[in-house]
Amino acid sequence: MAEEKSLEHKIVEQRKEKVEKLKELGYEPYAYKFDVNAKAGELIARFGRVKSQEEREGEELPSQEFSLAGRIVSMRVMGKAAFFHIQDESGRLQCYIRRDTVGEEFYNKVFKRLIDIGDIVGVKGTLFRTRTGELTLEVKELTPLTKSLRPLPEKWHGLKDTEKRYRQRYLDLIVNPEVREVFRTRTEVIKAIREFLDSRGFLEVETPILQPIASGAAAKPFITHYNALDIDVYLRIAPELYLKRLLVGGFERVYELGKNFRNEGISTRHNPEFTMVEWYMAYADYYDLMEMTEELFEFLLDRLYGPGVREIEYQGTKISFKRPFRRISYLEELSKKTGLTPDELLHNEEKVLQKAKELEIENAEKLSHFKRVQELFEKLVEPELIQPTFVVDFPKAISPLAKEKRGNPELVERFELFIYGREVANAYSELNNPEEQARRFKQQLQEKARGDEEAMEYDADFVTALEYGMPPTAGEGIGIDRLVMLFTDKDSIREVLLFPQLRPERREEKKEEVKES
Repeated sequence: MAEEKSLEHKIVEQRKEKVEKLKELGYEPYAYKFDVNAKAGELIARFGRVKSQEEREGEELPSQEFSLAGRIVSMRVMGKAAFFHIQDESGRLQCYIRRDTVGEEFYNKVFKRLIDIGDIVGVKGTLFRTRTGELTLEVKELTPLTKSLRPLPEKWHGLKDTEKRYRQRYLDLIVNPEVREVFRTRTEVIKAIREFLDSRGFLEVETPILQPIASGAAAKPFITHYNALDIDVYLRIAPELYLKRLLVGGFERVYELGKNFRNEGISTRHNPEFTMVEWYMAYADYYDLMEMTEELFEFLLDRLYGPGVREIEYQGTKISFKRPFRRISYLEELSKKTGLTPDELLHNEEKVLQKAKELEIENAEKLSHFKRVQELFEKLVEPELIQPTFVVDFPKAISPLAKEKRGNPELVERFELFIYGREVANAYSELNNPEEQARRFKQQLQEKARGDEEAMEYDADFVTALEYGMPPTAGEGIGIDRLVMLFTDKDSIREVLLFPQLRPERREEKKEEVKES
C-alpha cells in the first residue's frame, strides 16, 4: 500500500510539471470552454461501432467535421501515429491522431509528452473506419482542456474494494460505464413517478426538512440546533403531517418527492438519508391506493422495459407484476407461522414473549409487546414475500396515524407492499378524527417514556388542524432507493446512491495521504 501511494505521489509530481510545460507552450491546462457538436454515444448509435467488410460495402460516412470532448481512457502510441479512446457521458469513441496531420511540433512536444490517460481533451475531425471496421475519428485538431494529476485506476485495479468505490464514486463512474447506467435509470424512475402523479391531478409541493417536532413515522430522528431561535429542531423523518395539513387547507391531491432522515443503522437496505415519494388523495381509502399502486408499477414497467412487460428478473428470480397483486392479512399470516391465534398475537404478551425467545429475537424481554409482534413478522413472514404482495390490516398499536378498520377497531386500514422480502410501499386510510389522533399521540408518548426512541412526538398543531376538518383521505409512501434497487437488479442500497453514508476513514490513512500531498 505504501509503495502504491509513493508511486502515485511520483506520478502526481510529474504531471504537475507537465502543467507548467503546457503553460510555457501557450496552452491553458484548465480551459474555460470548448464547442461540442457531437457525442460519442450518438455517433456510435448513428453509424455503428464496428461493421464487417460486407456491412461496409457502399457505406458513406459523412465528410463533415465533428467536435467532441471527453476524457482519454486508453492510449496506444505507435511512433508517428496513435490511437486513443475518449469517453464522454454518452459513451466512448476511438480516435486516431497522426503527426503529419496535427504537425510534428504539436505531436511530439504536446501530445506524446504532455497528454496522459485521464486528461480531458477536445477533438475535431472526420469519421472513418479502421481495417477492423471500428468507427474512428481522425483527429485534425486536439485541444488540452483539463490536466488530470492523478492516474486512473487500471481496469478496476486498485478499485476493487467496494467501500473505496463508494468513497470515490467519481472514479467508479469514470471506470465503470454500467454504474452510470444505474443512475440514469434512477433518474428515469423519478421522472416517471412525477409524470404518473401529475397526470392524475396531483400537485407537487415542498414541506419543511427542519421540523420542530419529529413525527410522521416510527423512527429515531437527527437533532440539530437552530441558533437564531435557540431551539433544537429535527431533520424530518417523514413529510406526512405537513402534507395532510395541506388537505385540511383545501388541496385534494398532493405529493412530495424528497429526502428524509432517520438516525438508524447502515445496511444493504438502509441509509440514514434516503429518498421517498409520498402522496395524499382526498375522498379515497387504502383500497383505492392498492389499485393505484398496481397502475404505477405498470406505468414504470412500460417506461423502463417497454409496453406490456410485466415480468422482470431480480437477483436470478422472476418477479411477476401481473395484476392483481397478492393480498394477505398481517395477523392471519403471522398466525400461520407462529401457531398463535390472531387474538393471542394481539393480547397474550406471555405467549408472544415465549415465541420471541424460541426464535432468538434479540433483547426480546426488553421490547414492548407489539415490538415483539413486529419482530416476529419481520423474521417469519417478510423473507417469504418474494412476489409483489400487499400485507393488509395491521394492529392499531403500531399504526398511530391510520384509520381503524371497518368492522374491527383493533386493526387499521393499512397496507405495506413487499417485493423480494423488502417493504417497498406503506399506505393508510388516514386517521382524520382529531380526538382519536390525540389519544394515539398520547399512547406514543407513553411508549417513548418506556424507552421506545422511535415512538412519535405529540404534534398539537396537527391535532388542531384536524379539528378544522380533513376530508376522508388515503396516503402512501414509496422508497425510491429500494425501487431503483429492484429495477437495476442491485442487492445493496449503496449501489443506487451516488454518495452513500459511510463510516469515516481511519485517521492514520488520512494523515498519511495529507502528508504525501
